[in-house]
Amino acid sequence: MDRKRILMAGGGTGGHVVPLLAVAEELRLRGYEPWFVGTATGFEARLVPARGFPLEFIEIGGFMGLGLARRLRLLWQLPLAVLRCLVLLSSRGASACFSLGGYAAAPPVLACLLRGLPLVVMEPNAIPGLVNRLLGRFARRALLSFPQSARCFPPASVEITGLPVRSEFFSIPPKPHSAVFTLLITGGSQGSQTLNRAVRELWPLLSDSALPVHLIHQCGKRDFETFSRDFVSTGLSGQVSAFLEDMPAAFAASDLVLCRAGAGAVSELAAAGRPAILVPFPFAADDHQTKNAQAFVAAGAALMFHDEQLTGPVLFEILRDFLAHPARLSAMADASRRLRKPGAAARAADILVEIIKTSIH
Repeated sequence: MDRKRILMAGGGTGGHVVPLLAVAEELRLRGYEPWFVGTATGFEARLVPARGFPLEFIEIGGFMGLGLARRLRLLWQLPLAVLRCLVLLSSRGASACFSLGGYAAAPPVLACLLRGLPLVVMEPNAIPGLVNRLLGRFARRALLSFPQSARCFPPASVEITGLPVRSEFFSIPPKPHSAVFTLLITGGSQGSQTLNRAVRELWPLLSDSALPVHLIHQCGKRDFETFSRDFVSTGLSGQVSAFLEDMPAAFAASDLVLCRAGAGAVSELAAAGRPAILVPFPFAADDHQTKNAQAFVAAGAALMFHDEQLTGPVLFEILRDFLAHPARLSAMADASRRLRKPGAAARAADILVEIIKTSIH
């Protein structure tokens, strides 16, 4: 056992990799040496080396919605990937495993459990993913964002820490009311066809009504050329971007955010204290985005619409109502801010260090 090295498991999407990196940075500040296991096709292949952390690759595919051919391939890949992780543990060493779940986490977590290493998991969603549901029962500690997911983990292991979010979001002050209402629309780095369609339907309604609305729209690279050209022709106030480099600044400028309901998105909303219209991605595993959105709706921090419910006229009526009743928006912003959980990365690092020291002694 190398008491200073910690295996970081999880990858595929930015929602898995970015929180892992935040915890890894905290561990590095404490003198530990995190190293990652992931896939060559996931976000980790670009993000992890850029932050100066070692990354080892395995071959493993997703577990959800597989046809027969892919299931057979997975049955072949999984034991080979676990074996590779066991070899990596022998060569690199580790004193603990920290996992954010996802298909890329399964082989390294299994290998660590076979080696008897302590496991700490972080579950960002209201419904845990398959890997955390199956393997989280063996976790020494389970760090959650939503109390609803606690049933999948040993009761004594559970702590509600939230998900690591960039510190800039926590520094965003409440948005004072102004003459112009700013709506931020973001479907993530790739954009969202559903959100883009609804906002396009909103344009003529805003033009005809002369409501004082300013739009900040991250539409994604695919739609940017035509979307930005057509938006300019409307004469409306706002900006259309393929990708917003400074998302905290966009949050700070907004009165209301229209977005999907991934774990990272809702955590940023809470950190910034921004009310939202949440539109869960309908094909998310186990429909976990709907559960995330429902938790925010129950807290009074958001409105929720499914893809087929979100239209331009629906958005227009929501904006008109908030402009007429700003106190409602303020109440939602306050409710969102009450859901914030700062210090999640530091707390995760503290727990890992504590467990490692306890295991050694």
